[in-house]
Amino acid sequence: MKTQSQRTQYLVQGAMIAAIYTVLTLLAALANLAYGPVQFRFSEALTILPVFTPAAVPGLAIGCLLSNIWSGYGAADMVFGTLATLLAAISTRMVRNIRIKKIPVLAPLPPVLFNAVIVGLELAVLSTEGFSWAGFWAAALSVGAGELVICYGLGLPLAAGLQKIGENRKFY
Repeated sequence: MKTQSQRTQYLVQGAMIAAIYTVLTLLAALANLAYGPVQFRFSEALTILPVFTPAAVPGLAIGCLLSNIWSGYGAADMVFGTLATLLAAISTRMVRNIRIKKIPVLAPLPPVLFNAVIVGLELAVLSTEGFSWAGFWAAALSVGAGELVICYGLGLPLAAGLQKIGENRKFY
């Protein structure tokens, strides 16, 4: 049974993650990198956080939902983008203990896969030319490549740094 303090900590962690995710996404949007087939959302580096806290699962989903309010894809992006992030966060949490030299090497993979497939499908369906398999694969590869760069290029080093901080933490 969780204490009131533990419930409060969970809520605060989730809210902070949602807020940071939203701010980082909006910063990427200023550089025209947050929405569409070419996405380099700096916020996606945070998708590694379910390795460290279960509060990151709802935090990331809410952050994505809030971020997608400003997307040009409307309610579809709010629903499907958020669904991709939620499924990725749950899956990241599930693979958190698969590690090489204490680094959760598989943790960045679920966001890459879920966003490539779900957001790629969303973009292909909402395309002005209408859905085509070629359009889907192009969008999926483009979104997946951006996710891969951010999640492994920024997210995995973030995980390694957080892991090291956790190991070096001393309580007096």
